[in-house]
Parts: sequence; structure tokens; C-alpha cells
Amino acid sequence: MVDQPDQGTMGLSAPRKASGGAGERIGRSWSRRLSLRETDGRMQTRQVYSRLARCTKFRHRSCGNGHLFHMQPLLLQAVQSPDQPQHRMVMKLGSLKDGGRDGSLIVVSRDLRTAVRATGIAPTLQRALEDWSNVAPRLNALSASLNDGSADGVFDLEMQALAAPLPRAYEFVDGSAYLPHVERVRRARNADVPESFYTDPLMYQATSAGFYGPRDGIKVISEDYGIDLEAEIVVITDDVPMGASPEQATAHIQLVGLVNDVSLRNLIPAELAKGFGFVQSKPRSALSPVFVTPDELDDAWRDNKVHLPLVTHINGAWFGAPEAGNDMQFDFAQLIAHAAKTRPLSAGTIVGSGTIANQDTTLGASCFAEQRVIETLRDGKPSTPFMAFGDVVRIEMFDASGVSIFGAIEQRVERQPLP
Repeated sequence: MVDQPDQGTMGLSAPRKASGGAGERIGRSWSRRLSLRETDGRMQTRQVYSRLARCTKFRHRSCGNGHLFHMQPLLLQAVQSPDQPQHRMVMKLGSLKDGGRDGSLIVVSRDLRTAVRATGIAPTLQRALEDWSNVAPRLNALSASLNDGSADGVFDLEMQALAAPLPRAYEFVDGSAYLPHVERVRRARNADVPESFYTDPLMYQATSAGFYGPRDGIKVISEDYGIDLEAEIVVITDDVPMGASPEQATAHIQLVGLVNDVSLRNLIPAELAKGFGFVQSKPRSALSPVFVTPDELDDAWRDNKVHLPLVTHINGAWFGAPEAGNDMQFDFAQLIAHAAKTRPLSAGTIVGSGTIANQDTTLGASCFAEQRVIETLRDGKPSTPFMAFGDVVRIEMFDASGVSIFGAIEQRVERQPLP
């Protein structure tokens, strides 16, 4: 029996029915596997070993020792060659709203104009992350075929149809890695920054039961809550073991995205005064249309940071574009290691950078609280109000050519009626 290629694997067409005997069928299957091995780096090693196990069991019935003896050197050469390059994972992933609470997994083109369903590979992004080492090469192959025009089932991408890439997650921990923001806030209160803030990350456990899609409204009961945005970067992990070091954590960063970490500023002081963290002041956040692999960012991803500006507009007016790679006290590997110090992190864990802020205030801000602190330090009082119903926030990041990487989070603040 000829092995059926995995859906989307390297854009291969369906195999034709073998006309020869068992040896010819196995030889044909081996050729396909080894060709994949040569073009897809070390990720195909497991498939090659899997085929060996099946062939070994089969040869006693009809394969014959000759074929196995002839093909073993090819297997050893394919698996053991030290010069094989590691294959890059270059892809953008999203989720459609039509798949229920966890969405339906899609692969999105680099220009964000088209997409193809990937549910034949993994029904949801969460399921993909839980088996990432096996699923990622197949998604990567599907992405390659989508971008070279050879994929089947391609459709035009509509942002309104997108859920968050992870509509809900097992865990969302958010750091505060940009200390200029912390320093300004405390300076405005005539408070010093504790020395530990420079060596030990600030982090809180955010809600992850549901995320807004990139075009969903920000629903709030009252403007009196002090409605604010927080433009941030997030990374998404596979399974991270408890006690992982920053060096080990680097290997567990699988995807990168954007988040609008919505905050209700006027509710924060009372919550913090209780000494038990955020609950009411941190409602649902919104995620970017797609998550991308670090390889998709090319040279902009280095030192476990994204070295590009994060651009925010409010009601169409420029609000800020701080450089995400600057003034980040703790990189994402350090944030992950901090979160995993006493517990493992499940696949699909989202780790946030915190509000992006630079020492250079001419680059603007990523939240209203930051802007109001800048005004207070400069003028003695804030002049910019928090958001009101009807206001629209847009958060986006562009590559060096000016092309949107993740798509835009664009949300209108909406009144949520009481039940």
C-alpha cells in the first residue's frame, strides 16, 4: 500500500496507484519520503523512522530482504548527514470564527490577502501547538504552497471573519518589561523604583477565557472606569517545563503576535490597595489577526525581541510608535523563564511584553496612562482623557518595507448594556 502524503505536505499531488509489486511500491514510497527529507531538514526524521518500522514489519510478508538491504544506506545518509540545514518555519496563522469557541485554523498569505483552511492538519491553533513538532512542518508546507500559488481551496481573507488566533488560551501572563513606563509612573507619584524591578520581571496573571477578535468592539459598561488601551507584543509557547532557564525557554517560543491589553484605569488603585492583583480592572484583551513564526520576522527577531516600531492610532490620529526592541529590560525568554519558575506552562500559553515604552518621548506612547504621565511630568497635570464610547484604536506593526506583519487590531469602544 502506498503511503498517502499528509494534507498540504510540500504541495505534493496525490500519489498514483502503484502498478508494480511490493518492492516497487515500497521503493516509490521511500523515494517520496527521502525527497521530503532532503528539502524539509531535520523535521522529517521522525517520518523516515516511522516508515522504517512499517517496512520492517512488512518485508517478512512480501518485501524481501533485498529491498531493505538496498534502502538502508539511503536512510542512514538522510538521517545522519551533519550538513543538513535546519528548515525555516515561515508562516502566518489565524482562526475563523466559524469553528466554535476555539475557531477554525487557517494559514494566511504573507500579504494578508488570502488564506486556506488548515483543519485537515489541525482543527484549531491550540491543537497545533500541542503537537507542534509534528504539525508545524505540515503547516509550513501549506504556507509555502499558498504563497507560491499552488494551494487548493484558497479564499480571500476578510478581517471581520477572524476570531483571535487563539480565541481562548490555557494561560495568559503579562509582564512589564519596558521600565521607562514604570519609571515615569512612579516618578509622577514621587516614588522610587525598587532595585528588584531591574533584575526580576513584573508579571500578572491575566484573563484568558476569551480574547476579542481583531475587529471586535471593546465592550465596557461605563466610561467612568477609565478605558485605556495597552499596545504590546506577545509570544506563544509550546509546552514549557517547570524551571526552564532563559536559554531553554528560547526554544519554546513558537509564535509572535500583538495584543491590546485593555485596562480600566480608574478601577486599578482600589484593586492594588487590596494587595491581591488585578481582576475587575483587566477585562478581555484583543489579539492581532494573525500570529507569525519568529522566522517570518527575519532579522527583526533577534535576542528574543522584536526590533520594529509598534504603531498606534486613535480615531485616525497618530498616537505613538515606540521601538519594541529598545528599552526592553527583560526579553521574552527571560519572561517565560520567570513564569515557569515554579510551574510548567501549557502549550498555547501567551506571554505579554507589557506596554511598549521608550526613553525617547517623541516616539509617543502605547497607552493613555503613559501619555498622561508624560503630560503630568511636563505640564503639572494630564490633558489627554481616557477613551470614550465611539473612539477607535488601531494597533499595527510594519516590516522594513512598510508591509503590515500581523494585520491591524482595530476596535471601537462600545457600551455594554447590563444583563
